[in-house]
Amino acid sequence: MIHNVFSWWSLLCAVSVINIVAWLLSAAALKRRQPLLPADAYAVRRMQLLLSAGYVLGCAFRSVLPVFDVPRLCLVDSWLSSVVVGRSVATVAELCFVAQWALILRETSLATDSRVGRTTAAMMVPLIAIAETCSWYAVLTTSNIGHVFEETLWGVSAALLVLSLVEIWPRCSARLRPLLALWGSAGLAYVFFMFLVDVPMYWGRWLADEARGRHYMSLAQGLLDVSSRWVVSHRLEDWQSEMVWMSLYFSVAVWLSIALIHAPVPERRLTS
Repeated sequence: MIHNVFSWWSLLCAVSVINIVAWLLSAAALKRRQPLLPADAYAVRRMQLLLSAGYVLGCAFRSVLPVFDVPRLCLVDSWLSSVVVGRSVATVAELCFVAQWALILRETSLATDSRVGRTTAAMMVPLIAIAETCSWYAVLTTSNIGHVFEETLWGVSAALLVLSLVEIWPRCSARLRPLLALWGSAGLAYVFFMFLVDVPMYWGRWLADEARGRHYMSLAQGLLDVSSRWVVSHRLEDWQSEMVWMSLYFSVAVWLSIALIHAPVPERRLTS
């Protein structure tokens, strides 16, 4: 159990170091396997490695310099802890992460001739790009309604991924089905979490702000604010609502990103 902010922060930092080491080991393992892999399979894994680097490093940065965006809270008194820096890093990292999923889904869909999977793969990055725009709106204006739309789009993307895996299931080899089942189960759990916990949380915060008559910033005011103001807080009560999702996001999600580097890519079917 986390008793204070420093214990939690130390845990995040330790996990980020482990994650970077795991990525470096994965890069070395992939290099050793290169002569054994077909050129196209290696190219896919190489792209996964590069995209994973963006996510691993982005999450490590945010672990060392955590930021609670809307109230502008941080743990380290530095411009690097400003929301404009943290949100920019998060945007790049999250687009890298969703691109990993889109890439593996695209390759699997091409191999199994799944039109649903190909369509979903093409939609995922644009959907999350829109979600990131909603996140920026929430951060700049301090209106949590932006986070409601952001998290809804993440949940919808995960739901589409799960539906695609269900459609692909009968088309793939028995050897790959346990992996598809694992991905589908994780995706389904994520969908339930988003729509039963995360989206309602932000919706509740927005309703509470509306009830209090909160004044929201304009986009221009918000941009100036996130670039120039950060509030250092080490109080447990200020960070408690963020600890669970940050801890899971900077650990389990990163491990999934690294695992995707080594995920098997089915051979494409030959067409006559």
